[in-house]
Amino acid sequence: MRVAIIGQAAFGEAVLRRLQDDGVTVAGVAAPEPAQGGRVDRLWSASEEAGIPRVSTASLKEPGGLVKWKELEADFCLMAFVTHFLPDDVFTLPTHGTAQYHPSLLPLHRGKSAINWALINGEQETGLSIFWPDRGIDTGPVLLQKRCPIGPDDTVGSLYFDRLFPLGVDAVSEAVALVAAGEAPRIEQDHAEATFEPGCSDRHVEIHWHRPARVVYDLIRGADPRPGAWTLFEEEKLRFFDCRLTGERRPGRPGEVLDVDDSGFAVRLNGDVLRVGRVQHSGTGKLPAGQWAAQAGPAPGFRFR
Repeated sequence: MRVAIIGQAAFGEAVLRRLQDDGVTVAGVAAPEPAQGGRVDRLWSASEEAGIPRVSTASLKEPGGLVKWKELEADFCLMAFVTHFLPDDVFTLPTHGTAQYHPSLLPLHRGKSAINWALINGEQETGLSIFWPDRGIDTGPVLLQKRCPIGPDDTVGSLYFDRLFPLGVDAVSEAVALVAAGEAPRIEQDHAEATFEPGCSDRHVEIHWHRPARVVYDLIRGADPRPGAWTLFEEEKLRFFDCRLTGERRPGRPGEVLDVDDSGFAVRLNGDVLRVGRVQHSGTGKLPAGQWAAQAGPAPGFRFR
């Protein structure tokens, strides 16, 4: 069976290499075409090294790109981390259609920030879906799903790279095998149970220090590494990363800095204490929180509001 891949970045590359290891014939790849002088996408680079035909993902929105996609004569297509909205013809050209990876247990958390919202909501379990895309946003029938736990200190980064990434590569391999055997199901989603959230952005992740400690912590975890939960310091956004709840009960007011040392600084929450590992202030790069605090403040007793 000839399989085409639409994807990008490390996940797209991992899917390509897994299918090659499985002995699958990769008919072609769609990935972001390198801009002049820019970084080369990892899926694009890996397919180029392997001599696999490539087209720009953006070109699939145009007649010329669709012609090239059709010429691949793929039996099946996999979408592995795709950020473009593509026309229906892309999905239907392969003989057995197209399936897509999504990092949630659909119909929960439809939308492009599924991992963020599972963490922000304080959930203890999530998973992934391989589904058959249709004209809606993550609304198509499900081919298969895999579940995984969310740890109490997981961030978007750790949950994705430690669990949803490798589990997703395995699921893609399984999906291809099911399609090749003619055993791939199309299980309709229960749309009455669906949730949909917008892309997680700055307007969703401002820290309100008076809220319960776990709510504040879940917000910070759900925005790490992007976009970074924030509060204002000297009228500029200060973003928080690599944080932990300490389980301490110390005197102070929510938002108050309790101490500063080389490892970071501690902030009193409503019911706990937050140890801050890294910060980003005023559009600069991320810095160890202790280093930033020593250079710019704040001193113990300062209160974020």
